[in-house]
Amino acid sequence: MHDAPLDLCGLTAAQLADAARERLPVGHGVARKIYKQVMHSGSFEPEALGLRQTSVEAWRAAFRLQLPRVVRTLSEAAETGMTAKAVLATHDGLEYECVLLPMGRGRQTLCVSSQVGCKMGCQFCETGRMGLLRSLSAAEIVAELLVARYVLGWEFRNVVFMGMGEALDNADALVQVLHVITDPVGLGMSQERITVCTVGRIDGIERLRTLGMKRLNLSISLNAANDTLRSELMPVNRKLPLAQLQAALMRYRPRANFVLGVNYCLLPGKNDTQQHAREVAEFCRPIGRVMVNVIPYNPGSLPITRAATEDEIETFIGWLRDEGLPVRRRITKGQSVMAACGQLGNVELRRKRSLTQSI
Repeated sequence: MHDAPLDLCGLTAAQLADAARERLPVGHGVARKIYKQVMHSGSFEPEALGLRQTSVEAWRAAFRLQLPRVVRTLSEAAETGMTAKAVLATHDGLEYECVLLPMGRGRQTLCVSSQVGCKMGCQFCETGRMGLLRSLSAAEIVAELLVARYVLGWEFRNVVFMGMGEALDNADALVQVLHVITDPVGLGMSQERITVCTVGRIDGIERLRTLGMKRLNLSISLNAANDTLRSELMPVNRKLPLAQLQAALMRYRPRANFVLGVNYCLLPGKNDTQQHAREVAEFCRPIGRVMVNVIPYNPGSLPITRAATEDEIETFIGWLRDEGLPVRRRITKGQSVMAACGQLGNVELRRKRSLTQSI
């Protein structure tokens, strides 16, 4: 006897077919059609498939499509296009966020969350100030894509796990999500259009390496390449220092032409000197091909420094290039609606949650 219905958007097509055979006395033969219905339209309507009422009732008792409610959306127009943020409500009263990012030439990327809050505690990140309220299930993460596409009408080509939370701190759910969103029967996303970003969870990097997803992209949040400064900015470095992270990244070579993304949040007065640029180069050289993404700091509700000036950004990029590193500058998008890198999250939500639980 199965009590709780299974969340459809957390399953692959094969998993749904197996579960339907196990859970349903009749009607399991339409599992593939149900799956396409969910993934291609964001709806669950077994009654539209010509089933008898008993089969419809069986499907609805055994399975569900539980999409989060859209609490609000915010947007910011710029020359590069419209940046939009959606705040989504979970079934237990929490909130998480996803962001649509314009990438130029009509292409857009969806930045998704893997947790409500985050326990990594990075100084420059608004989400880290929330602490970790809970991890999202695979179904809740996939639901971000379904809501974005079918409820909000957002067209996106790529997906990055760079929203709220540390994706590799929720590795079981992340791995399941990767299988779901690349399932050719459903969303059918190609691996090269998916990027997992991590602060440097070495166990998670090793797990990704064993998946055999040779086209999957990986990026790390570096932000300092000496242990003293990185441990100050990113507490995870105290347990997983740079030498261990570097070794794990040297092992992570899923394909011959793989390029590791190295994200560097530029913090004026903290990590923006020429010596810091040299240290980044020293860290990257043994790893192989990299692309350093310089991300100007986006001040949150309690800034640790100011935003960098254009001259400071260009100077630091120049120093990195002098060291022989390929560099891209990330254009700030969505800062006015707290949708920019490092700005996602509702710190007040943690206080409200604590008050509710204490009553």
